[in-house]
Amino acid sequence: MYIIKALALALAVTTMGHVATATAQAVTGEVVKIEAERGRITLKHGPIPNLDMDGMTMVFRVADPAMLQQVREGDRVRFDADRVNGNITITRIQRAR
Repeated sequence: MYIIKALALALAVTTMGHVATATAQAVTGEVVKIEAERGRITLKHGPIPNLDMDGMTMVFRVADPAMLQQVREGDRVRFDADRVNGNITITRIQRAR
């Protein structure tokens, strides 16, 4: 019984690591609009594989409104997005080089 529990725990830990990797895919896009007072940003972006989303222009919430001070409308950016409390949210953003 102990061996089964140990194997189950090892499998769970391995699976959690795989999920974390899947959510860390950077996406490229362009800033269309910034609504700092509402904590939102509109991006024209490429596909977001971890959300099974095609490229489009859409409004995102940001995990931390301070991130919006790093970018301006018209900037090319790289960002990570994920579901946070059921909402598609930008969890990291930076100007593309």
